[in-house]
Amino acid sequence: MFDVILKGGWVIDGAGGPPFRADVGLLDFMIAAVGRLDEATAPLMLDVSERYVAPGFIDAHVHGDLSLLADPHGVGLAALKQGITTFVIGQDGTSVAPGRPETIAFLRRYAAGFNGDPASVPTTWESVADYLARFDRSTPLNVAYLIPNGNLRLDAIGHDPRPAGDEDLAAMVRAVREGMEAGAVGVSSGLDYLPSKYADARELAALAREAARFDGIYVTHMRGYGHLAARGVAEVVEIARRSGAACHISHYNGPAELLLPLIDSARASGLDLTFDTYPYEAGSTILSMVALPEESQAGGIEATLERLADPTHRDDLRRTWFSPENATRRTFPLEGIRLAMVDHPDWCWAEGLTLADAAAQAGLDLADLVCELLVVTQLAVGTVVFAGDRAEADIRAILRHPAHMAGSDGIYLGGRPHPRGFGAFARYLGRHTRTLGDYSWGEAVVHLASHAARRHRLTDRGLLRPGYAADIVVFDPHAVNDRADYADGKRLAEGVDHVFVNGILALHDGRPTGATPGRALRRG
Repeated sequence: MFDVILKGGWVIDGAGGPPFRADVGLLDFMIAAVGRLDEATAPLMLDVSERYVAPGFIDAHVHGDLSLLADPHGVGLAALKQGITTFVIGQDGTSVAPGRPETIAFLRRYAAGFNGDPASVPTTWESVADYLARFDRSTPLNVAYLIPNGNLRLDAIGHDPRPAGDEDLAAMVRAVREGMEAGAVGVSSGLDYLPSKYADARELAALAREAARFDGIYVTHMRGYGHLAARGVAEVVEIARRSGAACHISHYNGPAELLLPLIDSARASGLDLTFDTYPYEAGSTILSMVALPEESQAGGIEATLERLADPTHRDDLRRTWFSPENATRRTFPLEGIRLAMVDHPDWCWAEGLTLADAAAQAGLDLADLVCELLVVTQLAVGTVVFAGDRAEADIRAILRHPAHMAGSDGIYLGGRPHPRGFGAFARYLGRHTRTLGDYSWGEAVVHLASHAARRHRLTDRGLLRPGYAADIVVFDPHAVNDRADYADGKRLAEGVDHVFVNGILALHDGRPTGATPGRALRRG
């Protein structure tokens, strides 16, 4: 007697092998049996004989820190329709725990372009433990959490760009210890974002070393991608050697012939190094990071806004930073950056436009447009960015690497979000597995589920075997596909029939059930 029996499907168990015929029996929140269950009964029997049955997918890099709490069913549906059952949040060194009230208030505003700042989710916590408790049985999805370096640094040092002193490091290490004891799976850094960008290898290694004491990992938005990837990976290697921690690189995108040898060299030297990526040529981030020089952002949000509102500072930016002669200082070509979210009713018309087109429609030059958008929104502007440093051949080579796992880097904000949050995992299955053959079906599930479970120490997830938690996706291998694109990034994926989260049916026949069985997954 089981609670649920999935009858006659093709099981892909997450170990890398091909699909095989089997029934799957669920009891309480666990997988109780995989095999022939001809004599067994259950209140719910689902015929899945024409479907693949796999462990629920784990999004190794996603920005659901506040948006999943503010809109659990909307964000949850975007994920469930792709077979995702778990988000790994706390990415890029910037989130909402731990921290004093002023720390969290700053980071909510600063990262509003990718994490959001919803009034419907007031900050009522300071610790990792209290923040994680907000997710238990309140969303359709599970979450696992990384402790962000930016939070720790703001609490200990504030906005001062100086290196951390011994007392500062001791305070940050204590905070890591408390967060790991509360169930976090590691620490993260975002070395292009404030204030994490001020952290040096000594500071980051100290935090990673403490996380490693709890079998946690160090995850980084490293200091340089594309043509700067060698510099970024060199720092990751230094941190790994100094800390002894397993390390993971976020959204590792760019030219494959440059990126992959760096990973191979580090792994050949004995380092435990992995990475995630998403299958798109464009990226997405906040406007202030890609469109302003570091000196304009020094000192925090109020100091930045005061500078941007000052006509003299704008003139200086126009003559220097925004001049064609200064293009090499900028990470991305500014004119082609597309606005994904503009958090102001008078300017949301610009969502979906490039900065150049929005400036022309507003009758402003590029410098004034950027400054005006950032001032009126209090920096809450998200973008889609075509870096021009990767093509589909690079994406295909990178996703096939054995150290790779899938991460959408999904951002669920604005009228024209990047399509990756609504389509990345379905795109891996439909385009890269079924159509292009970059993976076998067994390999795809390793990259989308079991590899991330192992990496983040989620020891009862990622495999479809008795004794594991019943996070399960049932999908049609002939129909699974992404539908979101750059014109409409919110189109839901298709081809996923059923999704169980902790043994509870969260998606049934492609429709949400309204159940909220998700919980914060504590390490181990």
